Amino acid sequence: MAVERFPQKMTLKSWLALFILAISTFTIVTTELAPVGLLTPIAEGLQSSESAVGMTVSLYAWVGALSALFASVFLGNVSRKRLLLVLTVVLLISNIMAATVTSYSMLLSARVLGALAHGAFWAMIGATAVAIVPARYIGVATSIVFGGVSAASVFGVPVSNYIGIHFGWRQAFWMMAALSAIAFAGISVLIPHITSKSALGLDALKSVLRSSTLWKIYLATMLAVTAHFAAFTYIEPWLHTQSLLSNAFIPAVLFVYGISGLAGNFLTGVLIDKYLKLTVSMSVLLICAVLFFLGLSDSSLSTGLIFTGMIIWGVAVSGIFVGFQTWVLRMAEDKTFPASAIYVSFFNTAIGIGASVGAWMVSSFSLPLLYIVAATAIGLSVLLVAFIPATLSAKPFRMEKSYESS
Repeated sequence: MAVERFPQKMTLKSWLALFILAISTFTIVTTELAPVGLLTPIAEGLQSSESAVGMTVSLYAWVGALSALFASVFLGNVSRKRLLLVLTVVLLISNIMAATVTSYSMLLSARVLGALAHGAFWAMIGATAVAIVPARYIGVATSIVFGGVSAASVFGVPVSNYIGIHFGWRQAFWMMAALSAIAFAGISVLIPHITSKSALGLDALKSVLRSSTLWKIYLATMLAVTAHFAAFTYIEPWLHTQSLLSNAFIPAVLFVYGISGLAGNFLTGVLIDKYLKLTVSMSVLLICAVLFFLGLSDSSLSTGLIFTGMIIWGVAVSGIFVGFQTWVLRMAEDKTFPASAIYVSFFNTAIGIGASVGAWMVSSFSLPLLYIVAATAIGLSVLLVAFIPATLSAKPFRMEKSYESS
């Protein structure tokens, strides 16, 4: 096998590799969130409570956050392709176990196993995307790969829910097992054997954490993602408060939000390589404006205004998710793996905090106040964004990496 520098131009195989990585992110996010739409049938099938089944989602997120850090310390010297294949097999086994369990404790074990693969996979996949494309395509690559997240929120969870209702919840996990197998086959054929010079171990993590620039990105991510999930977790109850919006239209509103997220991924991919800081800043400000609008409005908004607000929110949130991830990869230099691992940990932690803070505010205060506080929090993240450089000094972004052609 010949060892080459990273490619200077995109090829058909490069695009297909990004596509299979997008399928992989779709699979892992669908696996993570599927129980949300299957709480009742799983609880009935395993003679457990819905709250207990819901804990499998929370536990999955926390274990995933820890596994990302673990992977960057102990697994960084493993071939990227080999590690992705192993993690995909672990995810496949987890889904098969979940489809065949006979007790709640077995389901919990299956979910923990999947979460161990999830965090490491999530930390690895961004660095892998960067390694197989020229530097000028980093934003596009990140948009495509993490477009699987938006696709999962639009199609993955609803499809799992539909399968669970009409064919049984076990068949939903069998579907995710099949997607895991497809991802494994695609990675085997399309992903090159990447040899990275990325720094490894605890020293690499410490080095990343000494970067004031990366800390600003992590904290801005934490603030923005916490605010987003605190608000979005309770968007359905908020929609129910709107007297002019028929309940029958609520699924349509959420579907339009998801489609807008996919469109936002495409738009972000077009803009982000040239206008990274502007894209993130505008995305944050747009969501801030939408949340303030929803929080300060009364209960008689027109259907048109509601749809408009959700479209803007959906498009803008892609700029945040993809933008911060791209920023980390751009600023990490030779530490893409540990930098991504820490980012994944902050992101998953923010999801958990956002949902918890949202629950507390809704129970103790009110939905409108939740949206106003979330708008304020996400708006404050702009102050951090303002002090983050768009690039490393005045030099073009470069990364030490190579790959082995088969």
